Formats: sequence, C-alpha cells, structure tokens
Amino acid sequence: MKTILHRADTRGHADHGWLNAHHSFSFANYYNPDRMNFGALRVLNDDIVSGGMGFGMHPHDNMEIITIPLRGDLEHKDSMGNTGRIKNGEIQVMSAGTGIFHSEYNPNKDKETNLLQIWLFPDKRNVEPRYDQISIEDYRKKNELYQVVSPDADDQGTWIHQDAWFHLGDFDKGTTRDYTLKKEGNGIYLFVIEGAVNVNGQSLGKRDAYGVWDTDKITVEAGSETQFLLMEVPMTV
Repeated sequence: MKTILHRADTRGHADHGWLNAHHSFSFANYYNPDRMNFGALRVLNDDIVSGGMGFGMHPHDNMEIITIPLRGDLEHKDSMGNTGRIKNGEIQVMSAGTGIFHSEYNPNKDKETNLLQIWLFPDKRNVEPRYDQISIEDYRKKNELYQVVSPDADDQGTWIHQDAWFHLGDFDKGTTRDYTLKKEGNGIYLFVIEGAVNVNGQSLGKRDAYGVWDTDKITVEAGSETQFLLMEVPMTV
C-alpha cells in the first residue's frame, strides 16, 4: 500500500477579495511540482465566493468537471444553453469534451457560497459536451457511504467519462466502514469536509486529504461527527 498525506494548511491559497480559494493541486498562480494531480484527479478547489460575485464566462475542454456546493447557491450558465442554480444537496457535472464556455455566480448578495470544484482527466478526448445536475437527497444515508458519481449512466448518482466513483459519508463518531475499490489500478483520495476521520490508522482533520493506492480496501472510522468525500480514481491517465 502506498499513501500520501495532504494537510489542509499545505494547500495552495489565493485571496482575490471576492474569491477565497484553496487548491489541493497546482492551479492558476499556485504551482507545486509535487502536487500536480492524484492519478486522474487533476483539480480539487475549495472556493468561497462572496455575495453577488462569481466567475465570468470562460472556456473548458477535455475535462470532467464536478461541482459540489457545501453552503449557499451557485448560478450556472453555459454555451450549451443550460441555466440553473445548484445548492447543497445537489451535484453538477460537465463533460467539457470538444469545448464549452460557462459562468458561475453567487446569486445571493447577502451571503457567501462555499463549493468544491473537481476536475478529472477523461478516459476519452473530444466527446460531445454534456451537462447534468442532480439532487442527492434521495441517496443520502447516515453512517453509510453513498455513491454520487460513477462511470455508468444507469448507476446511482450522476456519471462521467472516467472509471471513477465518488462517495459521500455523513458519519457519527465511532462509525466504521470499509470501502473496497471497484477497479484494479485505481486509488482513493479522501477529503475531509467537516470533522475528523481515521483512515487505515492515519488521523485526518477538517479539509485534510489522504491518498491511498496499491491496495484493494481501506477502513474509515469517524473520530467525530464528520462529512467526507471519497474519490476512487484511476492512477494512470
């Protein structure tokens, strides 16, 4: 088994006034040659967007983009004609493929929006761009790992062009669960949203992350009431 530990305070940080961003991997003006990606996982940004502010129309291509709001709302518009608002309890996916433009704004002038934006390298290039937005409330299970992203359009949650599976966990203190990897050659990157967890003996706190590969299973134990995101991704791209 191989592992890598990324403490919250080792992430890249950029405060633009309207945007307070923490980068788990090299992004924009933050560059760390040892933090370029974790297998297919290229970007994990923890963004706080001020009221009424946001990202203007900008391009993407050949990337799978997953947005998970943690607090507040995010308004979306794109060149495919999609418009909408996502909030906590929902997940948005875009397959940028041959190319799209989109914008993201906090529509509420009186409160911040906190979101995770995650980019994965796709398993095929130049696909037709697509957009999806789902509620995960029907999947949410206290003290269980519940799937929210997979490669299969017929499986639980939304889907992407990559052999990757995302699960969320909302655990009470002392809850222990095993996770068995679904595909040989994949690894796990676990990101703690709130609280504290122990992964195979490694203690993690809020916004810490732990990568594990060359194994077929991990054990997660909640050290407090906690929420975390478990991402299984290919280690070669």
